[in-house]
Amino acid sequence: MSSPADLLDIDSELSDSELATRDRVREFVDRRIRPNIARWFADAHFPQELVPELGELGLLGMHLTGYGCAGRSAVEYGLAIQELEAGDSGIRTFVSVQGSLAMSAIHKHGSEAQKQRWLPRMATGEVVGCFGLTEPGAGSDPASMTTRARFEPGSAGGEGGEWVLDGAKRWIGMASFADIAIIWAKVSEHQDDGSERDRVRGFIVPTSTPGFSAVPIEPKLSMRASVQCDITLEDVRVPPDALLPENPGLSGPFVCLDEARYGIVWGAVGAARDAFEDTLAYAQGREQFGTPIAGFQLTQAKLVDMALEITKAQLMALRLGRLKDAGRLEGYMISAGKLNNARIAIDVCREARTVLGGNGVTLDHSPMRHANNLESVRTYEGTDEVHTLVLGRHITGLAAFR
Repeated sequence: MSSPADLLDIDSELSDSELATRDRVREFVDRRIRPNIARWFADAHFPQELVPELGELGLLGMHLTGYGCAGRSAVEYGLAIQELEAGDSGIRTFVSVQGSLAMSAIHKHGSEAQKQRWLPRMATGEVVGCFGLTEPGAGSDPASMTTRARFEPGSAGGEGGEWVLDGAKRWIGMASFADIAIIWAKVSEHQDDGSERDRVRGFIVPTSTPGFSAVPIEPKLSMRASVQCDITLEDVRVPPDALLPENPGLSGPFVCLDEARYGIVWGAVGAARDAFEDTLAYAQGREQFGTPIAGFQLTQAKLVDMALEITKAQLMALRLGRLKDAGRLEGYMISAGKLNNARIAIDVCREARTVLGGNGVTLDHSPMRHANNLESVRTYEGTDEVHTLVLGRHITGLAAFR
């Protein structure tokens, strides 16, 4: 059934398979997330018991092919993410971190042995991964990271040896209960001219490795039904095959981040739509001055403005999904979608709260919870400012980052 926020019958643009995927995830959200999310948010609790259920639904790495992954289309993945975020951004974030970041890093940059070892168990949720890129002093500028890895050869220069990692990461989702971490670090590489050059490389680090520690960041006012951590790496030693062999350099993590940003384009629509539908139902049932407040002109104006923005955001998400499935999606397009949809979603949620009045500040209603979560969504995977400059560079041909 179409949402009242779908003013252009966008559902008719979806295939039967796409609608079936959406409805399957929507049913899961209605059954498992909606009845519990207020308590989880209030208690700052991430429900780890959902992880195997998400795996059973085929949502973990669902856009990846092979190795036990579902291999679904970009549009189907987007629709699934949208429904999860209609439940809560924190639940959607887990799926994004697991599939679009940690699993994508191994799928895109790992060896065949690494893929066979980790991806099938990650697809079921048996193994949980996290993605360690951001640092206390390196957020929008990951090239300034200070985490380093060095290789110590085996005795007498023989076979063996190990990588040694030192540094710190911050705002790393799920790190405190993850089984493995994809850690990005600078490695000094010898050049043909005899010089040394730093390159960013990725490593698969079991979180049980001595010297690895992850501490949840608390208290938070946003993403409370999720876990974000500080990671410390002190003389963390991993074998040579922990190195992701493909795509050295910042292009390695960046292509994973594009996958996560693509998901946000859809997820933000889900949060905005849920806030709108909650508010519409309230306005139709709440009477003041002898009539439902939905019958007042000012309330209708707010509802119309929200529905228009959601409809436009949905069209943008669908367009990007079709481009991705056709192999024609470019990075600046993802920036346009992430910037627009995260921005309008938070505006919709804030406006929705005003219709709810004082009742809107309670967890009986979703808009303020979504708005708080979207403060994080708007910041991570690239701030408004960064995506604005990406688009500015595309439009003008001039980079304004430095």
